[in-house]
Amino acid sequence: MVKLAFDNDKYLQTQSAHIRERIAQFGGKLYLEFGGKLYDDNHASRVLPGFQPDSKLRMLLQLKDQVEMVIAINADDIEKNKVRGDLGITYDRDVIRLIDVFRGLGLYVSSVVLTRFHGQALAKAFQARLEGLGIRVYHHFDIAGYPSNTAHIVSEEGFGKNDYIETTRELVVVTAPGPGSGKLATCLSQLYHEHERGNTAGYAKFETFPIWNLPLNHPVNLAYEAATADLNDVNMIDPFHLDAYGVTTVNYNRDVEAFPVLVAIFEKILGHCPYKSPTDMGVNMVGNCIVDDDTVRFASRQEIIRRYYVAMCEQKQGKGGDEAVRRLELLMKKAGVTPGERRVVGAALDRAEETGNPAAAMELPDGRIVTGKTTDLLGASSALLLNALKTLGSMPDDLHLISPVALDPIQHLKVAHLGNRNPRLHTDETLIALSISAATNPMAEYAMEQLSKLRGCDVHSSVILSAVDERTFKRLGVNLTCEPRYEG
Repeated sequence: MVKLAFDNDKYLQTQSAHIRERIAQFGGKLYLEFGGKLYDDNHASRVLPGFQPDSKLRMLLQLKDQVEMVIAINADDIEKNKVRGDLGITYDRDVIRLIDVFRGLGLYVSSVVLTRFHGQALAKAFQARLEGLGIRVYHHFDIAGYPSNTAHIVSEEGFGKNDYIETTRELVVVTAPGPGSGKLATCLSQLYHEHERGNTAGYAKFETFPIWNLPLNHPVNLAYEAATADLNDVNMIDPFHLDAYGVTTVNYNRDVEAFPVLVAIFEKILGHCPYKSPTDMGVNMVGNCIVDDDTVRFASRQEIIRRYYVAMCEQKQGKGGDEAVRRLELLMKKAGVTPGERRVVGAALDRAEETGNPAAAMELPDGRIVTGKTTDLLGASSALLLNALKTLGSMPDDLHLISPVALDPIQHLKVAHLGNRNPRLHTDETLIALSISAATNPMAEYAMEQLSKLRGCDVHSSVILSAVDERTFKRLGVNLTCEPRYEG
């Protein structure tokens, strides 16, 4: 069982206080580029046990009266129907989702900016939809020579062509549905326009990883590299910070490479650069809230293994390339981890070898391992799910939770009407059958009450799961890995 290793309450207080200090540093107006996932940062919650997935959003609620949200989305991504891999929804749909989430929590969403806009048809249709919802929409355009031609960028033909986003509050959080959306360019464009209007404003960057005040090869920083293996992000010592202060801090390659250009842009806009290093630009206080380093190291090593299996399966499915797998193999060597350290891997493979069919294993919150095998009625994942619920509820192993009254019609529907060749239930069908049985069976109802305890549990399958089973485990909050091979 993973212990809590991160003080979430301390984080909420210290992070919001640090941002207030940065607002004051720039005379009461700050554009804050918000990297990573603002609302559902499950990576951070896995590598920092105790960090809540919505912690960054809850932190902003500490500043609710000072904050307004601006969401940037690349118009080309709308045109390409780009999809968020973790949620399986397009970027434009995610913008609507984020607006709903922010507004539901009482945060003020002032506008959406369409970056790299050149009249794309789907982007214009999306704009009409947003305006129908009462959201102001602005356009930012491609700038020739960005980011290196600073003379052109910081001119009327560069940032000057962009719409000025009307903002009214002290802290303007610029967020996005994913990378490449233009958050930094949006912030810099706003600084240009504020300066042209004689207004004082500043810029800062919020990025949880890598954690600047932990060692370069700390497992939590290596886990960040593992998470971005397909983006070629590399952690490195910040040479500008070391040169300016004689202090070693960690940043990543894209920020370090872009810093000289940012300095030149700041000097063009403000007459000077307020920062001496990429690390200076950041406001991240996560590293100060770790209370159990050994537990964080363990959790981060597990995350590296998980990312390795994800990359291997994506390679097998044609969704990912060889380079990401090779990078993850190197990271595993650097971290000194092997797949065998993920306890559910051996348990699933042993069960599969024993039965001669696909199998799966789950580690429960108390450290117990349960397995599931393929049967005539249930797939291995479904059997695992029921076995885990029985174990959590201290129920007999031979107890039948699902009534034939619920089971038989589902199997008949699958085979007779939906064209399936076998009647075995997927995980979603198993949960539906269990919920139907709960109407008349108190033990089934009790089993349903155990579902929330599965969140954060590790699961491994001896084969690549169907999209249905994978999606069900994701909704249950389970950390799933699979062997990179198909069942057939």
